[in-house]
Amino acid sequence: MGAEGRMTRIMGLDFGSKTVGVAVSDPLGLTAQGVEIIRRTQENKLRRTLARIEELAAQYEVTEIVLGYPKNMNNTIGERAEKSLAFREMLQRRTGLPVVMWDERLTTVAANRTLMESGVRRENRKDYVDMIAAVYILQGYLDLKGQSGGK
Repeated sequence: MGAEGRMTRIMGLDFGSKTVGVAVSDPLGLTAQGVEIIRRTQENKLRRTLARIEELAAQYEVTEIVLGYPKNMNNTIGERAEKSLAFREMLQRRTGLPVVMWDERLTTVAANRTLMESGVRRENRKDYVDMIAAVYILQGYLDLKGQSGGK
């Protein structure tokens, strides 16, 4: 069976200083579901984080990764965005998969609003916000791909 007939999953990542929120699409590439939050004790210790992403990518048969790109509101590139670009390079080397950068400027705000509206208490929101943000990042990308006919 050719690549056209195969269903593929896309992974969405919200890369933070101590966590990475992970989401994956359904096989049809229509909806995003939260998978987990990868935590690390030190910001620059990424070996285990990359290994876990690689495991999840294999488990879900991911063919593409969408990484949140935290630009500043005025569209400039700050320190977090620089770190995200460096992480993209590491991901591409480690997984061999294409990594698309996705503007995530409002995803954390939207994720917090979703959790608030769902009745999740403020002190518990930080436990979920990165994963929900990853869902928003991936869903935005999937919606755009769907509108453009897949490519």
